[in-house]
Amino acid sequence: MGGEADELDIFDVERLAKLVELMNAHDLAELDLRQRANRIRIRKGGEPIVSGFAPRAIEAYPAPGAPAAPAQVAPAADTHLDVIVSPMVGTFYSAPDPDSPPFVKVGDHVGPTTTVCVIEAMKVFNPIAAEKSGQVVAVLVENGEAVEFNQPLFKVDARK
Repeated sequence: MGGEADELDIFDVERLAKLVELMNAHDLAELDLRQRANRIRIRKGGEPIVSGFAPRAIEAYPAPGAPAAPAQVAPAADTHLDVIVSPMVGTFYSAPDPDSPPFVKVGDHVGPTTTVCVIEAMKVFNPIAAEKSGQVVAVLVENGEAVEFNQPLFKVDARK
């Protein structure tokens, strides 16, 4: 057949869940799959790696129903703002655990290696680095909210 559906099936959530179960059952630290132009790498621990996503892979996930209202916003002009986006689909957590303060909040300064949140995907908690420098001026999602690939999470003013 060779249609678009064949190219997207490695990103099927049920299949990914089974792969994670197999990784856990066989104590594997990493799994790297390639199918035509698509690639997925699953790693336990460490920083998440996102690479090789073809544009059509993004379409495999439904668009969010309505954009989330900003959780915290500080006044700033949009001209010098960078956006930190989600590198994966999952659940956004602003802190390492429910009893801890958030990794970052409005007014905090971040650097490229600053952990700004974790995203849980398939029972794996992935730390997300800012990959930008500046002052956090907006947190765009709520703690525990489901996020999509490439969804804006934070706004950072690079001038500050």
